Amino acid sequence: MLIGGDVQAFICRDAVDMRKSIDGLSYLVEPLLAKSPLSGNLFVFVGRDRSKVKILYWDRTGFALWYKRLSHGRFPSPATLAQRGFTLAELNAWLEGIEIPAVRPHRTVTATRVL
Repeated sequence: MLIGGDVQAFICRDAVDMRKSIDGLSYLVEPLLAKSPLSGNLFVFVGRDRSKVKILYWDRTGFALWYKRLSHGRFPSPATLAQRGFTLAELNAWLEGIEIPAVRPHRTVTATRVL
Protein backbone atom coordinates (compact mmCIF):
# COMPACT_ATOMS: atom_id res chain seq x y z
CA MET A 1 0.00 0.00 0.00
CA LEU A 2 1.44 3.31 -1.11
CA ILE A 3 -0.29 6.63 -0.65
CA GLY A 4 0.76 9.49 -2.91
CA GLY A 5 2.11 12.71 -1.47
CA ASP A 6 -0.64 14.77 -3.11
CA VAL A 7 -3.38 12.97 -1.17
CA GLN A 8 -5.23 15.05 1.40
CA ALA A 9 -6.87 13.89 4.60
CA PHE A 10 -10.25 15.07 5.83
CA ILE A 11 -11.39 14.49 9.39
CA CYS A 12 -14.95 14.19 10.61
CA ARG A 13 -15.74 16.73 13.34
CA ASP A 14 -18.44 14.51 14.90
CA ALA A 15 -17.73 11.35 16.85
CA VAL A 16 -18.48 8.18 14.90
CA ASP A 17 -19.58 4.75 16.08
CA MET A 18 -16.39 2.68 15.80
CA ARG A 19 -18.44 -0.45 15.10
CA LYS A 20 -18.96 0.88 11.57
CA SER A 21 -16.92 -0.80 8.90
CA ILE A 22 -16.07 0.13 5.30
CA ASP A 23 -19.65 0.34 4.00
CA GLY A 24 -20.99 2.29 6.97
CA LEU A 25 -18.11 4.77 6.94
CA SER A 26 -18.19 5.23 3.16
CA TYR A 27 -21.87 6.23 3.42
CA LEU A 28 -20.89 8.96 5.94
CA VAL A 29 -18.25 10.63 3.77
CA GLU A 30 -20.57 12.65 1.51
CA PRO A 31 -23.08 13.92 4.10
CA LEU A 32 -20.51 14.66 6.84
CA LEU A 33 -17.44 15.69 4.85
CA ALA A 34 -18.95 16.86 1.53
CA LYS A 35 -16.43 14.80 -0.46
CA SER A 36 -16.62 11.74 -2.67
CA PRO A 37 -15.49 8.55 -0.93
CA LEU A 38 -13.97 7.46 -4.27
CA SER A 39 -11.69 10.52 -4.53
CA GLY A 40 -8.59 8.71 -3.27
CA ASN A 41 -8.30 11.03 -0.29
CA LEU A 42 -8.11 9.81 3.30
CA PHE A 43 -11.19 10.15 5.50
CA VAL A 44 -10.54 10.12 9.24
CA PHE A 45 -13.20 9.13 11.77
CA VAL A 46 -12.72 9.42 15.53
CA GLY A 47 -14.59 7.52 18.24
CA ARG A 48 -16.55 9.25 20.99
CA ASP A 49 -13.81 8.88 23.62
CA ARG A 50 -11.09 9.85 21.09
CA SER A 51 -9.05 6.71 21.81
CA LYS A 52 -9.90 5.10 18.45
CA VAL A 53 -9.43 6.27 14.86
CA LYS A 54 -10.43 4.73 11.55
CA ILE A 55 -9.11 5.98 8.23
CA LEU A 56 -10.96 5.06 5.05
CA TYR A 57 -9.59 5.45 1.55
CA TRP A 58 -10.12 4.23 -2.00
CA ASP A 59 -6.93 2.85 -3.59
CA ARG A 60 -8.06 2.32 -7.24
CA THR A 61 -9.10 -1.30 -6.69
CA GLY A 62 -11.28 -1.02 -3.61
CA PHE A 63 -11.69 0.53 -0.21
CA ALA A 64 -9.10 0.09 2.50
CA LEU A 65 -9.60 0.72 6.20
CA TRP A 66 -6.90 1.52 8.75
CA TYR A 67 -7.69 1.33 12.47
CA LYS A 68 -5.73 2.53 15.48
CA ARG A 69 -6.63 2.16 19.16
CA LEU A 70 -4.54 3.89 21.80
CA SER A 71 -3.58 1.95 24.92
CA HIS A 72 -3.43 5.17 26.97
CA GLY A 73 -4.52 8.73 26.32
CA ARG A 74 -6.63 10.32 23.62
CA PHE A 75 -6.11 11.74 20.17
CA PRO A 76 -6.14 15.56 19.93
CA SER A 77 -9.51 17.13 19.25
CA PRO A 78 -10.42 16.98 15.56
CA ALA A 79 -12.45 20.23 15.72
CA THR A 80 -9.81 22.59 14.31
CA LEU A 81 -8.64 20.12 11.65
CA ALA A 82 -12.21 19.49 10.49
CA GLN A 83 -12.36 22.97 9.00
CA ARG A 84 -9.87 22.12 6.24
CA GLY A 85 -8.05 19.33 4.47
CA PHE A 86 -4.59 18.51 5.75
CA THR A 87 -1.43 16.81 4.52
CA LEU A 88 -0.15 13.33 5.27
CA ALA A 89 2.61 14.84 7.41
CA GLU A 90 0.00 16.68 9.49
CA LEU A 91 -2.07 13.50 9.77
CA ASN A 92 0.96 11.55 11.00
CA ALA A 93 1.73 14.24 13.57
CA TRP A 94 -1.91 14.27 14.73
CA LEU A 95 -1.88 10.46 15.08
CA GLU A 96 1.21 10.86 17.29
CA GLY A 97 -0.73 13.23 19.57
CA ILE A 98 0.51 16.58 18.31
CA GLU A 99 -2.01 19.43 18.17
CA ILE A 100 -1.67 20.61 14.58
CA PRO A 101 -2.53 24.33 14.94
CA ALA A 102 0.22 24.70 17.55
CA VAL A 103 2.86 23.35 15.17
CA ARG A 104 4.38 25.88 12.81
CA PRO A 105 6.27 24.31 9.93
CA HIS A 106 9.45 25.82 8.53
CA ARG A 107 8.94 28.69 6.16
CA THR A 108 9.00 27.72 2.48
CA VAL A 109 12.10 28.99 0.71
CA THR A 110 12.29 29.59 -3.00
CA ALA A 111 15.91 29.09 -3.92
CA THR A 112 17.42 30.57 -7.05
CA ARG A 113 20.94 29.31 -6.55
CA VAL A 114 23.02 27.11 -4.25
CA LEU A 115 25.22 28.96 -1.78
